[in-house]
Amino acid sequence: MYKNRGIFIFELSLISWVIVVLCAIFIGFSKSGLPNSGILVVTVLMFIFPAKESIGILLPMLIVGDIFAVIFYRRSVVWKYLISLMPWVLLGTILGFIVLNKIDSDQLKPIIGSIVLIMITIHVWRNRLGERFNDLLPQSKWFTSFMGISGGFTSMVGNAAGGIMTIYFLVKNIPKREFVGTSAWFFLIVNLIKVPFYVYLGLINSASLSFNAWLVLPIVLGAYIGSKVLPFIPQKVFQVLILTLATAGAVRLLF
Repeated sequence: MYKNRGIFIFELSLISWVIVVLCAIFIGFSKSGLPNSGILVVTVLMFIFPAKESIGILLPMLIVGDIFAVIFYRRSVVWKYLISLMPWVLLGTILGFIVLNKIDSDQLKPIIGSIVLIMITIHVWRNRLGERFNDLLPQSKWFTSFMGISGGFTSMVGNAAGGIMTIYFLVKNIPKREFVGTSAWFFLIVNLIKVPFYVYLGLINSASLSFNAWLVLPIVLGAYIGSKVLPFIPQKVFQVLILTLATAGAVRLLF
């Protein structure tokens, strides 16, 4: 049984520990060029921990991965796109905080399930349309504000803003390396902003941070292995597997 505020945080079965460590490795993968693996982690952790507590456990893990990505891509960032987006992201983050403060874990599960399914649908739609996808998206200010608010909200309630922010940066036609670097800086900044909100809600505390400390090495290991091995893995097959598993998890959260 898991209790976020006490020493019982370590009372996980062996299989649960294995799954959590694999999730940490996948987070490292996601920062090494396979971003869709992160969406699987969001759903899987909710089957190990209560939904609300799982996002508090996941956030420090993501920050470790973000730091690794920022170190690697620290000079490849287009700041003007981040600066124009951040006010809207902050608004979405505050809206997400209000929602999190009023719902329990059982109410959060279908919300996360819906968000994950929407992110997967967008990803599939983008892959099928190819370059046409970017041409269909507007360049207007309202689009930037909508994407910022959506990104802030989904990040706050479920650490699941990857798909939304990928679309935003694609629309800006940023070169590949700057795309990865700008995304890395965005998620590091936003995830750090979320920390005091999660602390206030009791989702991050000394017990959860102690648990996170055990997972730093697997995250770094996953990032290192990902940077070396992922170029040789058939990425399309791997992504189909990840998205299929994430879809199954999201449907389970919904029903």
